[in-house]
Amino acid sequence: MSKLLPVLKSVRAVVFDTDGVITDSARVHAAAWQTAFDACLRAAGDDRPFDPVEDYRRYVDGRNRLDGAAAFLTSRDLRLPLGDPDDPPGTDTVQAVAARKEQLFTRQLRSGGIAAWPGTVRVLQALRAAGVPCAAVSASRHAPELLAGAGVLDLFRTVVDGKEAARLKLAGKPDPALFLEAARRLGVPAAEAAVIEDALAGVEAGRRGGFGLVVGVDRTAGPTSATDLREHGASIVVRDLAELLAGGGADDA
Repeated sequence: MSKLLPVLKSVRAVVFDTDGVITDSARVHAAAWQTAFDACLRAAGDDRPFDPVEDYRRYVDGRNRLDGAAAFLTSRDLRLPLGDPDDPPGTDTVQAVAARKEQLFTRQLRSGGIAAWPGTVRVLQALRAAGVPCAAVSASRHAPELLAGAGVLDLFRTVVDGKEAARLKLAGKPDPALFLEAARRLGVPAAEAAVIEDALAGVEAGRRGGFGLVVGVDRTAGPTSATDLREHGASIVVRDLAELLAGGGADDA
């Protein structure tokens, strides 16, 4: 049985981001955004394509769909009208661009399951063996479906996803509301819990929420990605969660 390093033994609960931390779904989200944004950019006469690594990491990752779409479009000086929630997929409004991304992501999700990261599964199993409760959080409404498809849903005591955020009127990341709601459901104060995130908005949310430990997961391994995670609030940065198990070796900030 894998054993936890002391850094995780010091907390009473752990809140995991879903996309990119638990499941290998961030790349699918990024590809869907790329198609949706590139159509919008072409319509506006901007020939610079959306970068599914850097643009996704800086503007979209961890945010709800509308906030992410607006942040990226603003970065290109495209100020589209917000539009209405029932706008069809397209390029004329922020809602339409977000709807196109949702259409593309859902199509890919339904065509085949998205796997969980093996290192994350090992950490979840070690936490369960140690009696540490876990929650999954996501700005996406697809989190329960993703987790079930990856075979890890039963490793979480609770899931706070986009549907719950809308129902409870919780602000999106970098506001810590999603994480704080997860900690509340686990019955553990934020100061005694950990957040594990790969998104800059997410690690910032963990810091703002006063969590005792914020682990940044650097999946992109870009020239500044680890530094960016630390600057936004990560206590430590790892490339894979297996580094949080005995024999790993997390990179202390």
